[in-house]
Amino acid sequence: MEKFSVTRTDEGAVTLLSLKGFLDAHTAQTFENVLKTLMNEQRYAIVVDMSELDYISSAGMGIFMGFIEEVRENQGDIKFCCVNPRVYKIFDLLGFPNIFEFYATREEAIGQFKNIRDHS
Repeated sequence: MEKFSVTRTDEGAVTLLSLKGFLDAHTAQTFENVLKTLMNEQRYAIVVDMSELDYISSAGMGIFMGFIEEVRENQGDIKFCCVNPRVYKIFDLLGFPNIFEFYATREEAIGQFKNIRDHS
């Protein structure tokens, strides 16, 4: 069983979450707790780096769906970057590119939040 981990880095108003391993029904709670912490801290500009994420299940994807409304109601967003093709295919099949923005690099994704950083 591949372990799952989340590394959090705050860059100004933007929080970068680097996911590693398998995000599935067994590890979803760990990730959900990280997002709950961000909501409690009112950090709504979130970039998720998936360069080391090997797999995501519907349970993992459901977490993003569960938080996106609250994030956007607070003028924030969740943006994805560095998604490997295998994982992207799963997102694509479920229509995620219609709801979320995907970027090739961290810098590109973080750059989308420039307007938020200017206010901090």
